[in-house]
Amino acid sequence: MAIRKIMVIGAGQMGGGIAQVAAEAGLQVVLNDIDRAFIDKRMVFIAGLLDKKLSKGRISAADKEAILARLIPSTDLKDAAEVDFVVEAASENMTIKENIFRTLDTVAKPGVILASNTSSLPITQLAATTTRPTEIIGMHFMNPVPVMKLVEVIRGIATSDQTYVQVKALAEKLGKVPVEVNDYPGFIANRILMPMINEAVYCLYEGVADAEAIDTVMQLGMAHPMGPLTLADFIGLDTCLAIMEVLYAGFADSKYRPCPLLRKMVSAGWLGKKSGKGFFDYRD
Repeated sequence: MAIRKIMVIGAGQMGGGIAQVAAEAGLQVVLNDIDRAFIDKRMVFIAGLLDKKLSKGRISAADKEAILARLIPSTDLKDAAEVDFVVEAASENMTIKENIFRTLDTVAKPGVILASNTSSLPITQLAATTTRPTEIIGMHFMNPVPVMKLVEVIRGIATSDQTYVQVKALAEKLGKVPVEVNDYPGFIANRILMPMINEAVYCLYEGVADAEAIDTVMQLGMAHPMGPLTLADFIGLDTCLAIMEVLYAGFADSKYRPCPLLRKMVSAGWLGKKSGKGFFDYRD
């Protein structure tokens, strides 16, 4: 099936980014969320990013208008009946995702691939909620989506070769570099990244050094563009904790145990940049 029109579920940072790159690649994009005001806010944000490209001469005014015209707001999952491909980028919560996939399975046309942008949750389990497990796959974009090239393409136990080939081609059409990954907790990116972040939090928790020192060591000593604690703040500490919980439950190994300080900060509502305070203060 040729993919010309897609649905992106979730108008947050990840979903909005996926919608933007898809529209820029010439696809029609149905951007779905439960709140129309949230979609409108994301559309304004995307327009602002396109204005920056326009000011730098990367696109023309006509290009900008054409890209925005390909973005179609939606608050009803039944609109999935009109698309050739769906990628879900809702909250990183298995119950929410399973409910979405059950609905999509009944609405989307036969043969339409249903992808999830999950950063750690099992694709095989999502597939089991549908009658089309061969057409369920993970498509884990990196943040920020318009900038980062990598997409982890995660195969569940039942994902067909045909589904993988189509999604790989779609990722390339979006200007991304797809990497094939099998369905294990955290996949590759977060199985490696999150324990590193968690260990940095342990260093802070145990008083090895302060947050600035920990980040400086990793930036200057390991040539990381951003320290692990700053990166955690940008990802969201609640998201980091959720992924560590998936790793801890999935492998039953104490090396994935979330640091108590990470739990405490999430409980306090100190979620990083999005809340104004995390390991560093962003309120000013």
